[in-house]
Amino acid sequence: MRRTWQRKLILKGIMHVDDARTAIDLGADAIIVSNHGGRQLDGAPSSISVLPQIAEAVNGRIEVFFDGGIRTGADIVKAMGCGADACLTGRGYLYGLAARGYDGVKRALELLRDELHDCMVLCGLNDIAGIPPGVVTRAAIHRGNDSARKTRAPMSELPRRIPEPSGRDG
Repeated sequence: MRRTWQRKLILKGIMHVDDARTAIDLGADAIIVSNHGGRQLDGAPSSISVLPQIAEAVNGRIEVFFDGGIRTGADIVKAMGCGADACLTGRGYLYGLAARGYDGVKRALELLRDELHDCMVLCGLNDIAGIPPGVVTRAAIHRGNDSARKTRAPMSELPRRIPEPSGRDG
């Protein structure tokens, strides 16, 4: 497939470190850690439970996207703290779309952004790319998470506006 497809190649459904390594070997540009909602196999592990091991195995060689239950800003902080480079969401903006069309999608994304901002402030973080591993885990709370303290600063860099899509009429 890599020889046929010269553009970005992103593989979804990665749930094991061996599959992540294979994706790298096959030339993928990114992977999406996802169990596709877990509907097909209720005994499968959650996406968030395998994310840290996959991110560690990838070790920055390709991007790791996370898709699995992102409903709040805190969910984004958790996933980024477990090694994701970016998070995907579907249900949240689809609810907005069903309720109010474009304006509903815009509002849903604004709420997600605001919740992310609030969660980062409460964790003392100002850089989404620098969320330390375990910042929101029980273990981090019990031991004080010294690595998180080193990144604390006032929030100012997080964007406060979602840009309008290009080519939108009206």
